[in-house]
Amino acid sequence: MSNVVWVDWVILGVIALSTVVSLIRGFVKEALSLLSWVAAFIVARLFYTKLAVLLENAISTPSVRYIAAFVILFVATLILGAMLNHLISAIVKLSGISGTDRVLGMVFGAVRGVVLVVVAIALLRLTPVTEDPWWNDSLLIPHFAKIEAWSRNLLGDSVSTIM
Repeated sequence: MSNVVWVDWVILGVIALSTVVSLIRGFVKEALSLLSWVAAFIVARLFYTKLAVLLENAISTPSVRYIAAFVILFVATLILGAMLNHLISAIVKLSGISGTDRVLGMVFGAVRGVVLVVVAIALLRLTPVTEDPWWNDSLLIPHFAKIEAWSRNLLGDSVSTIM
């Protein structure tokens, strides 16, 4: 392992941290948290223009009004998601399946860590960083780059449609 460069340690750290956090929080809490973030983005994206119309009297600058509307909807949806998450997590804790929930959470966290690394690689590929020595010396980046290429082929333009 003498060829391991700093970026490989960062990659391993991201995956390990995500795994440990999810082990502590459990699958239900992690899954509902992720669902809340996705829902917050979708709700804000779908309805910010409608809320912006209601904010015309309060905020005169259109760009600020649209940003405020998006942020308000995003944060409000996250708060509702957190409340629902707390309620459902309490039910899971009372049910006695918290051990299974934590193990499943650990798997979820590892997958999330891999996804974070793949997204980071996809974004970094848009820059000239791919020509840097540490990028080319990495033992792990080529493996995650294969996953990134596979996911890009699988998803195609569907991601850009959502954005």
